[in-house]
Amino acid sequence: MKDTLGILLAGGAGERLYPLTRDRAKPAVTFGGIYRIIDVTLSNCVNSGLRRVFILTQYKALSLNRQIREGWNIFGNEIGEFIEILPPMQRVSQNWYMGTADAVYQNIYSIGSEQPKYVLILAGDHIYKMNYDRMLKQHKEAAADVTVATLVMDPSESRHFGVVDIDHDHRITGFLEKPQQTEIRSPYDAAKISASMGIYIFNTDVLIPVLLKDAEDPDSSHDFGKNILPKMLADYRVFAFNFVDENKKEALYWRDVGTLEAYYEANMDLVSVSPVFNLYDDQWPIRTYQRQYPPAKFVFAELDAWPRTRFAGFFRLHYFRRLRPGLRAVSGCARQLLHRNREQHFVLARERGTQLPHPQSHHRPRRAHSRRHDHRLR
Repeated sequence: MKDTLGILLAGGAGERLYPLTRDRAKPAVTFGGIYRIIDVTLSNCVNSGLRRVFILTQYKALSLNRQIREGWNIFGNEIGEFIEILPPMQRVSQNWYMGTADAVYQNIYSIGSEQPKYVLILAGDHIYKMNYDRMLKQHKEAAADVTVATLVMDPSESRHFGVVDIDHDHRITGFLEKPQQTEIRSPYDAAKISASMGIYIFNTDVLIPVLLKDAEDPDSSHDFGKNILPKMLADYRVFAFNFVDENKKEALYWRDVGTLEAYYEANMDLVSVSPVFNLYDDQWPIRTYQRQYPPAKFVFAELDAWPRTRFAGFFRLHYFRRLRPGLRAVSGCARQLLHRNREQHFVLARERGTQLPHPQSHHRPRRAHSRRHDHRLR
């Protein structure tokens, strides 16, 4: 994707997520404990091979700027790679960003300075895994002017999304922005609709004149879904790309976490034994910045209660010997507690008639050292 420039829209105020957005922009809200929402889209960019990204910020951007500076300074500037933050600069307008299309229009000079052949427009507040390179390949093969990523969903959700009418050649012939009801159905599933995901690929030589024309329209809301795309259908080749999920689960996973309820449900998708949204896939990692904090400690723990407690929230203490080498007791007190817990566990097991191996049976014998080797260790 060397000839592609990514533009990530991250300037939303996020009123529906209040109070989580009281002090920060919506893309900077934490997700899954250690992540920020924007980390998911940026990870998709990295995993897709996209190495040039503009992030358009606006409201309460301090924590978002800090997250990008500390966690995403990973590209090689010497070879033209970057993730760069662009606040409203009022270069072509005296206003802040007035809509999704206006945000891109106000940075038209920054786009031109990079001279990309394609522009990929993304939203910074969705949770999903997607390979943008797949979408770009279809865009090139179809000789499209614009490609819109779409997702198959239930018709009852139409009032929340832009609904597209797609023919059997994947070309978009109609576009309705958040209709209450619609008779349009998806060619991929006759019982459902195809909704826009807010992800677009434009040919740069098509995007620039379209933005200029929209900026001169006083009646426009300067929104891609409401104004730009519907007007392009008659004069340009606009195609749909059906979402291909890299999450590799039975059901497609894409969440708009714009409300507290949706945000809560998306976080709950992470806590099951087999998470609906997989954060542990080394083939499609989600990265972030983790600050350096001191280790956790346990206080006011009674010895008699230890056999029933959990260590670090995951392992019972009698499984402590099975942990990786980096996790081990270092103090005499911890060793004493661990030894006592093991003995209590095996006493309880014998009383219940459960046959368990002795804890010492799994220990490896110490390697014999020569006297000379021992002297060096002193």
